[in-house]
Amino acid sequence: MPPRPRVPLVLCSGIAPAPNDALAALLLRAGPGTAVVHHDLRDIGSGVVRRRIRLRGRDELTPLELAHGCVNCTLREDLLPLLRRLARMPQVDRIVVRLDEAMEPEPVSWAIRNVLVGDRPVSDDVELEAVFTVLDCATWLADVTGDDLLAERGLHGSPEDERTVAQVALSQVESADVVVLAGAAPDAWCAAKSSAVLDRVAPSVPRVELARTDAARLFAAIPADARRGEVTDLHGALLRGAPPLHPDCGIELLRFTARRPFHPERLHEAIDVLLDGVVRTRGRAWVASQPDVAFWIESAGGGLGIGHAGPWLASPDGPDWADVSPERRTLASLRWDPVHGDRAQELVIVADQAAPAEIESALRAALLTDAELAEGEAAWRAYPDPFGDWHEDPCEETEEPDRHANAANQKDETL
Repeated sequence: MPPRPRVPLVLCSGIAPAPNDALAALLLRAGPGTAVVHHDLRDIGSGVVRRRIRLRGRDELTPLELAHGCVNCTLREDLLPLLRRLARMPQVDRIVVRLDEAMEPEPVSWAIRNVLVGDRPVSDDVELEAVFTVLDCATWLADVTGDDLLAERGLHGSPEDERTVAQVALSQVESADVVVLAGAAPDAWCAAKSSAVLDRVAPSVPRVELARTDAARLFAAIPADARRGEVTDLHGALLRGAPPLHPDCGIELLRFTARRPFHPERLHEAIDVLLDGVVRTRGRAWVASQPDVAFWIESAGGGLGIGHAGPWLASPDGPDWADVSPERRTLASLRWDPVHGDRAQELVIVADQAAPAEIESALRAALLTDAELAEGEAAWRAYPDPFGDWHEDPCEETEEPDRHANAANQKDETL
């Protein structure tokens, strides 16, 4: 008997609970074989997650107690094994995972493809069909330009979760194959400005109105080149699609590039320029005191994260060219320097109210001067470094690798 084909899997995300529920309900009506799964994390601080499964008229709610109260433990201990069990049920022909508001699609898709359940990943049983992100038009713009913490709204994914609402809301949109618009903006200006932001952070992603669609139209809107959960290559192209380069409603895109490293102390002093009046920053940084590692910088609203994107190709412990993506090889070849290799600065910044020229000036002032550049790498390594060393996550036994880690260097974990 031939093996059963992989079961289609859909991820639904959104920072607003009611639209997220409405989208999941719409997809549940796609067919009798659709199973909808939701892990409610609102009581995760007490070590309790409420799992809801809807399938063929059944609606089952189960409280789960976790050894570690965090999103990643929920993934590893329950969601991934559950997906395998559902995929093996003959009455299931599609699985919809209604992600909790605190969850971002990309780490979930990474886990599906890389974390071992038994001796193989769950992607052997399910095939990621689409990622849908629903946003509340009445509040989304305020969410992505504000500095509220998830914890301040009771939406955090663990007691230690310090992410901002903006960071999660933008990440959800950037991961989407289709953006679903729920409700209406409070006024025409807010609607236009929200559209200007979406044009720049998700320029090639189609948008569908929730009130005017059904499951068939939603699936038909998925573009042929959809990412379908593809994990971001942190050394790949930062711009997808063709975002507008002109200002619109005060929203403007700046691409900052440079072929010399940042001075660590001056970068640390200048980095606030990526927070004040900036909607989004994403990109790689080359810091003189740590020349072998690429920094990954993200900001959203009032939140800023600096992560580890793995070694440069030119680093002594860098990956072999054959082991990285074709996209990374192409980009590295285009900018290869005979001394510094593929090391370079590249940041994409979506500004709101902030002047791109002022951001550019502040970042250029943080680069090494000609005299400092001439001192050489041995001198750079001795610079005082406020960024310090990298540390492991405290939940190291159960934590999924940071989505800011270089995917090529991530190790599979076995449950």
